[in-house]
Amino acid sequence: MGYIVWLLKKQKRDRDANSKGTMLLLRVQLIEYHDKYMRLGEIPSYAYENFNEMYDAYHKLGGNGMVTKMKQEIEELHFKKKGQ
Repeated sequence: MGYIVWLLKKQKRDRDANSKGTMLLLRVQLIEYHDKYMRLGEIPSYAYENFNEMYDAYHKLGGNGMVTKMKQEIEELHFKKKGQ
């Protein structure tokens, strides 16, 4: 019985580490998107969709704080029109 408890705890630690790592990678990408498109002053619709999907995943993993403010700023940008 002790082995099963140990194994379950180890699996939980591994899942927690994977979730934390995923959350950190998402945060880095969200920051890069934010910095790039805020500098440009506009965002293509595909990038806007990507940002929102990454934000949703990041938020579900427990992330929030500064990235929520970045999301609000991204939402205020104009969409880049094709051909520009």
